[in-house]
Amino acid sequence: MIVSVENLTREYGARTALAGVSFGVREGEIFGVLGPNGGGKSTLFRILATMLAPSTGTASVAGYDVERKAAEVRRRIGVVFQSQSLDKKLTVFENLRAQGYLFAMHGRALAERIDEVASRLGLADRRNDLVDTLSGGLRRRVEIAKGLLHRPTVLLMDEPSTGLDPGARRELWQYVEELRDRQGITVLVTTHILDEADRADRLLLLHEGKVVAEGAPADLKARIGGDVVILDVDEPALLLPDLRARFGVEGVAQNGSVRVEIGNGHRFIAEAVEAFPGAIHSVALHKPTLEDVFLDETGANLT
Repeated sequence: MIVSVENLTREYGARTALAGVSFGVREGEIFGVLGPNGGGKSTLFRILATMLAPSTGTASVAGYDVERKAAEVRRRIGVVFQSQSLDKKLTVFENLRAQGYLFAMHGRALAERIDEVASRLGLADRRNDLVDTLSGGLRRRVEIAKGLLHRPTVLLMDEPSTGLDPGARRELWQYVEELRDRQGITVLVTTHILDEADRADRLLLLHEGKVVAEGAPADLKARIGGDVVILDVDEPALLLPDLRARFGVEGVAQNGSVRVEIGNGHRFIAEAVEAFPGAIHSVALHKPTLEDVFLDETGANLT
């Protein structure tokens, strides 16, 4: 595993942000960490980026312990922060050149590397533009270019789509997938956005600092099986025992409705509406999503 985390904990006084987190990331994959805000994602990111020491447990990147060999880890990671780290009064080129200086890059080698990275990220014709004039999507590309400049083996991205519109978000993920496919770069990304998490090769679901599930998105959703049916009713708690008695299903009362996981959802809807005339005001049906997986594992909503 190019990233290895073993029984990692982090405490802030009486509050536990991470509680015994363990997982591994394979070389050349996009690994997502999915969870709600406050679930521990950013704390995990900061530990892997050597910005924060764990309370107990260990984490390593490319075989180097993030606490004891922090300098070696920093040479091998690129970091894209949730908040912008660009100087808006400098050009794209000037931002990248300053980043290169931090890694002892200089002269023609640095200039050529800037040209290479800018070209790959579609920034070649914007290199002399002030960052302040760029769109949010272009600024994110510059952030990624900074993270890739020194040829890292692992790219860490913390909520990279923050502030981006859906079009810019899709474009960003196209570049992330190209990094994996064309350059073999390992990407670890934290997110709370479901369509982003669906594009990861594997996912870790975090809730209240604990791992609640891990696996490929399709495999996680397959745990549910069948369809997810939402029944809008006046008294959800009263309908649950009737559903159990009539159909042998265990529904969940949620936000003024009843949620049921069942095969042949269309048939169940017709039979439920007929069985409880007037009690069901509207229905909805969808295939399992990662939101459903998270709800199943934690009893809480992702958002």
